[in-house]
Amino acid sequence: MKHGDFTELAKYYVNRPGYSRVVLECLRNHVFNSVGEGPAADIGAGTGKLTEDLAALGLHGFAVEPNEAMRSIGGGNFKGRQEFVWQEGTAEVTNLKDDSVHWALMGSSFHWADSKLAVKEFYRILVPGGFFTAIWNPRDIESSELHKKIEEAVYAEIPNIKRVSSGKSVSTEEMSDKLLSGGYFKNILFMEAPHVEVMTKERYMNTWKSVNDIQVQAGPEGFQRILDHIEKIIRDLDEIEVPYRSRAWTVQSTK
Repeated sequence: MKHGDFTELAKYYVNRPGYSRVVLECLRNHVFNSVGEGPAADIGAGTGKLTEDLAALGLHGFAVEPNEAMRSIGGGNFKGRQEFVWQEGTAEVTNLKDDSVHWALMGSSFHWADSKLAVKEFYRILVPGGFFTAIWNPRDIESSELHKKIEEAVYAEIPNIKRVSSGKSVSTEEMSDKLLSGGYFKNILFMEAPHVEVMTKERYMNTWKSVNDIQVQAGPEGFQRILDHIEKIIRDLDEIEVPYRSRAWTVQSTK
């Protein structure tokens, strides 16, 4: 398995958490109050976790995903529905038309993009004054003794682990450098809110099986040891309450 290759992980992605309804509702209102209602684009949509959240808020538009396996599952989940059209594309080349969306988003995927090329592409596809949001939903580990133990199990196997990005360590200064350089966007806005997902043990283990960067660094045997250790920690639980914290940075096009 390679960094950024999600083909083998696609079948587990349906188990991943969504995003804070509070954050998304506030951002939707901010966007549409500023530029009017219109299509949204979930770029790097994966199997549609953020797309589902946007549809639940009454949005419509496009789900853009480069990986065929992920796109097949996401498109299949939306089969027979009209809210979002699924298509192939990347953050750097979305294949969307000029001035075609009011709000573009990337959920837990902006860190895989070439930010300079992606920002230029978002500027192209957005209507004048349109918005882009990069959002992540890292686990809120510090708020849970259970998840502190699980994190210790991961670091015991990979002491020098380097996360590609869970969104937890991203700063507004870093995002300003990436989103505001080039003069395509302005007025960076940061929002954050906690949320909890209650999972069965099977779903919880499958969320771990969907994680790319830890698997790459641990290797097959090391990652299996991590999974075995986590299963021991949660073996007496019927359900697992998983705390998350959605963190979003939003900018407005200068067009």
